[in-house]
Amino acid sequence: MRRGEWGHRLDDLYGVSRSGIIRTAELRQWGVSNSAIDARCRPGGPWQRILPGVVMLGNGHPTARQRAVAAIVLSGENAVLTGRAALHEYGYGTSYSGDAHVLIATHRRVQSTGFVLVERTTRLPAPVTRNGLPCAPLPRALLDAARRCRTLDSTRSLIAEVVQRGEVSVAELNSGSGRGAALPRTVLREVSADVHSVSEAEARRLWLRSGLPRMVFNRRIGDVAGQFIAMPDGWIDDVAFAWDIDSLDWHLAPKAYKSTVERRTRMQNHGIIVLPTLPSAIRDDPDRVIADLQSHYQLASSRPRPEVRMLGAPG
Repeated sequence: MRRGEWGHRLDDLYGVSRSGIIRTAELRQWGVSNSAIDARCRPGGPWQRILPGVVMLGNGHPTARQRAVAAIVLSGENAVLTGRAALHEYGYGTSYSGDAHVLIATHRRVQSTGFVLVERTTRLPAPVTRNGLPCAPLPRALLDAARRCRTLDSTRSLIAEVVQRGEVSVAELNSGSGRGAALPRTVLREVSADVHSVSEAEARRLWLRSGLPRMVFNRRIGDVAGQFIAMPDGWIDDVAFAWDIDSLDWHLAPKAYKSTVERRTRMQNHGIIVLPTLPSAIRDDPDRVIADLQSHYQLASSRPRPEVRMLGAPG
C-alpha cells in the first residue's frame, strides 16, 4: 500500500476523512507537513483545497455530498445544513450541484465563501442527522430552499415535490413561512387549495378568470355506492363537471396515457362532462381554454346531474 512521505498509508487519511474531505489542521495532526499539503494541492496534483482550511483528497469535481460535508467542516460546531443541500440529503434533487447552505448562530464569525452560503440565525433549529450530517428539519430546509427560488414556477415545483410525498404538511410549512417568503406563501395558498403541480396552478388561475362557480382540485369522485371513479384535476360539483389536464403533454409514456384515457372513459360512462386540456394550451392559449371551460360548464348545466359525488364530502 502506498505511503506518503509522512509515513502513513494514504488509505488511512481517507479513512479519517468524511467523504474524502478533511481539515488541513487534521492533516497536520497526522504528520502531513504544510509543504506536503501544498505540493499535493498544486494544479494537477492529487488533492485540492476546496475551501479555506479544507482539503479534498481527490482532484475531480466535488460531488453534492462532498460540498455539503465541506460546508459543515468549514462552518464548525453546531452548524446545520439547510436549503437544497439538506434536501439532497433527504433524497430530493439527486442531481443538485449548487451552493451548500448552512445555518449558524448569530455570534459565530464564519463567512460565506466559495460554494458555501452561510446564514446567521437566532432560530437555529435542532438538527436531524441525515447520512451523518446535521440537517435542518425537512420543513425548514424546504422553506429555506424555496425562499431562494427566483420564479413562481420553480417554487411550485420544489414545494410540490416534497408535499406530494406526504413527508411535510402544509400546516408545517405555513407555520414557518415568514420573512422573505412571498413566493413560498403564494404556492402554499395554492397547495392548500389542493393544487399539486405547476400546470394545475396555472389551470387554477384560468378558472379564477373564467367567472365559473367554485372549482375544487384533486378530489376523489365516486358513484352513489361510494365506489371510486376518478380524481380529476378540477371539479365543479354542482353540475358534475370534470376538468382533466392531459398527461400526454408531460410524460408521453404509453402506460401513463393509457391510464389517463381509462380514467376519462370511467367518468364519461357515469355521465360526467369532462373537458380534457393540454398543459401547453393553458400556457399558450389561455383565452381559448377559458372559453372551453365556460362552454363545457353550460353543457354540464343543461343535462340532469348524474348520481356521482365527492367521496368524503358532506351529503
